[in-house]
Amino acid sequence: MGFLDGLFNMADKKDLKQFNKIVDKIDSVGSKYAEMSDEELQNMTSVFKERLKNGETLDDILVDAFAVVREVSTRVLGMKHFRVQLIGGIVLHQGRIAEMKTGEGKTLVATCPVYLNALEGKGVHVVTVNDYLAKRDRDQMAKIYEFLGMTVGVIVHGQNPKERKQQYDCDITYGTNNEYGFDYLKDNMVIHEEQMVQRGLNFAIVDEVDSILVDEARTPLIISGPGDKSTHLYSDANVFILTLSEEDYEKEEKDKAVSLTETGIKKAEVYFNVDNITTMEHTELYHHINQALKAHTIMRKDVDYVAKDDEIVIVDEFTGRLMFGRRYSDGLHQAIEAKEGLTIQRESKTLATITFQNYFRMYSKLSGMTGTAKTEEEEFKSIYKMDVFQVPTNKPLLRNDLPDSVYANQIAKFNAVARDIVERHNKKQPVLVGTVSIEKSELLSAILTEYGIEHEVLNAKFHEKEAEIVAQAGRLGAVTIATNMAGRGTDILLGGNPSFMALKEMKRLNFTDEMINRVNSANETAGVEENEEYDAARKTYKKLYDEYKRLTDLEQEDVLKAGGLCILGTERHESRRIDNQLRGRAGRQGDPGESRFYIGLDDDLMRLFGSERIQGLLDKLGMDEETPIEHRMLTKSIENAQKKVEGKNFGIRKHVLEYDDVMNKQREIIYKERKRVLSGENLQEQIQLMMREVLTDAVDMYTDEKEKLDYKALRSHLYRKYLPGGTIDQLDLSSMSPIEALDSIYNRVLELYMEKEEFIGSERMREVERIILLQSVDNHWIDHIDAMDQLRQGIGLRAIGQIDPVIAYKMEGFEMFDEMNKLIREDTVSYLFNIQVEVPVERKAVVDVDSLESPDTEESHKAKTTQKKSEKTVGRNEPCPCGSGEKYKNCCGK
Repeated sequence: MGFLDGLFNMADKKDLKQFNKIVDKIDSVGSKYAEMSDEELQNMTSVFKERLKNGETLDDILVDAFAVVREVSTRVLGMKHFRVQLIGGIVLHQGRIAEMKTGEGKTLVATCPVYLNALEGKGVHVVTVNDYLAKRDRDQMAKIYEFLGMTVGVIVHGQNPKERKQQYDCDITYGTNNEYGFDYLKDNMVIHEEQMVQRGLNFAIVDEVDSILVDEARTPLIISGPGDKSTHLYSDANVFILTLSEEDYEKEEKDKAVSLTETGIKKAEVYFNVDNITTMEHTELYHHINQALKAHTIMRKDVDYVAKDDEIVIVDEFTGRLMFGRRYSDGLHQAIEAKEGLTIQRESKTLATITFQNYFRMYSKLSGMTGTAKTEEEEFKSIYKMDVFQVPTNKPLLRNDLPDSVYANQIAKFNAVARDIVERHNKKQPVLVGTVSIEKSELLSAILTEYGIEHEVLNAKFHEKEAEIVAQAGRLGAVTIATNMAGRGTDILLGGNPSFMALKEMKRLNFTDEMINRVNSANETAGVEENEEYDAARKTYKKLYDEYKRLTDLEQEDVLKAGGLCILGTERHESRRIDNQLRGRAGRQGDPGESRFYIGLDDDLMRLFGSERIQGLLDKLGMDEETPIEHRMLTKSIENAQKKVEGKNFGIRKHVLEYDDVMNKQREIIYKERKRVLSGENLQEQIQLMMREVLTDAVDMYTDEKEKLDYKALRSHLYRKYLPGGTIDQLDLSSMSPIEALDSIYNRVLELYMEKEEFIGSERMREVERIILLQSVDNHWIDHIDAMDQLRQGIGLRAIGQIDPVIAYKMEGFEMFDEMNKLIREDTVSYLFNIQVEVPVERKAVVDVDSLESPDTEESHKAKTTQKKSEKTVGRNEPCPCGSGEKYKNCCGK
């Protein structure tokens, strides 16, 4: 790989040379804009738009636009872009990923390409990992954009559709990946065009791009409603699992898989009194048993999930945060509820779904920034067609990355970590400790408590308090334990963050949260209304900030003498990227700092993926429990173990995408059809084509191999399914060939269609067609999503017959899609000729979009969202309340 690495470095150097030439040009025109008045500078937006209108491209005006943004930032924020920040901005404008180290000011980097691309008037989306960062970045950077006449919006949880539409209509919009994706799905469920909130997906800059486009990509975004299945099988399967011993199942921890052995299967057959539990007849029972088995043997409490307030809450494996609102799919969540003795919730039914990969690939241009992306460059290239450019740091990196310390087991390792913390704490060096789970953070916290070391623990949901604590992790003598990357996106300033301190003191002085938030935004350019209360709050904040700034500057000198921030990792993560993120919290902007990882041979990564060579090496070296081993071969073996897992996880994400690509093609067709309906397009030609196709299918059905038509059966079929009785009685079908019969019936049906249009009027007829088609499409699409979900769950069985499951899924999925389209045609024609249009008609939604709760992204940024329905709502598959005995969707629900 050394030769290839050299080639990649050469490519980066070549790009860097070009970027520096562009930055030189930006510098050269900088003085021109520095001499302008505020009014002249503000007028540049009109000048740029005029240049674009006259045929120039964004690349043509890049130098001037970047120079203008830098000058405005200097005036309104007191922050002038460094050269490397301008380079990062050029990379983003080119639709690439800018890898920039922690503390290099990525939020400011985005301002130049955001402004430049917003000049086209098509909208720019800035994507963050949570609501707090979306609001914070919007409030900070809006001052630049609004000075230049741009409108800036933010999408956060809890906004109504009208508010959301206003935010999306802005030139620039900040928000989370979940909110953007969820709004896209909801927009394709509404029944009137004006209810849609998003406009076209033009250009997006994704902050923490690795977290959103890689880590989040394993979980699709799902809107779901209540399903129809009973819950008693979960309880039954759970009780059965308690009767098993270890010989009754085989566990594969690497793949997080478990299955019954022959003895286990026999026990299940006896327990449930069935002859052969693996037959199709007992598929559902066997599935419940397997999920219960997985809940008991693979899923770990306080590692994978926590039990809280009579519900199971998933723990994010990457951040350690609690994922309120998200549920495991395929019945696993219910199996865990049964295991923990909690109320078992009904299974949900998918109403709409999309993977983040397919959502973000819809943007005309996509770019991203993060501190760590190079290790995943292959994935970014193959999935998103984005390469990674490593932007140089503004100042040389002084952090000292110490070699890993390897111990025989976790007990010895954590004791060593605690001793290291005590030693550093005694000399007042701030320490940030990274753990991989809630369980491990609480274990270390207990050990430090025994040592009498004061410390903060962050291991749960994200909110401003988390950012506040992380921001102060660089204070003299501070000890902070955080699960993985808690507080990501928040700078750790050596000596402390004076802004957070001032705001905290204002809270103690009884200023309201609203006033504190307003002062924190300090968004004068947005036209904050002046009043005495606000003026007093602002003066108090300024006074407190200046005092804390003086104190933190003094404290910073002591922290620097103590060695800067020290990062201690308590084990290697599955991904090298997560380790690099943790390390990157120290050594920002040329600060000194240290990092070290502690490893136990019984850590999950080492136990499952570490090679036997590691154990052999340690045996040769001779190792007792309390003595650490540091060796280059060990570090190499650990990295190889991580590469194995990274490759495996990439395979999983690629696999998810392969399946969703099938659904994506179908989704594009359906959503395009819906948009035609919503936009008010004339559907007359399409409806007539549907009539012809439906009649053709009917004639084919009743024509035998000798081309003889069973006209009586055909007539009966048409009356039963589509046409009002007597419609074609006058046609002498007995003397006609099938093709003649088809033409005659179609012409008669067309007459009936034109009579109906003449009776109710053309305009009303077009709206009736739109209503019928929209309802038919929505009904069958929701059923189709559910059917495809069921197909995917069972498609793995095809592998037994040496058939590629993905190919089988594609083939059967498209057959099902064709069948769905046939049903849509049949329903549309049937409704059209049987509906009585005597009163004003209006569209009715199959799903009440306004009742859909978007994910609370401050608590759950991987959103499997649950649709909340009132108790009075009748489920589509429930018996119709009219007493017909039919399902609601096939009766009054039509």
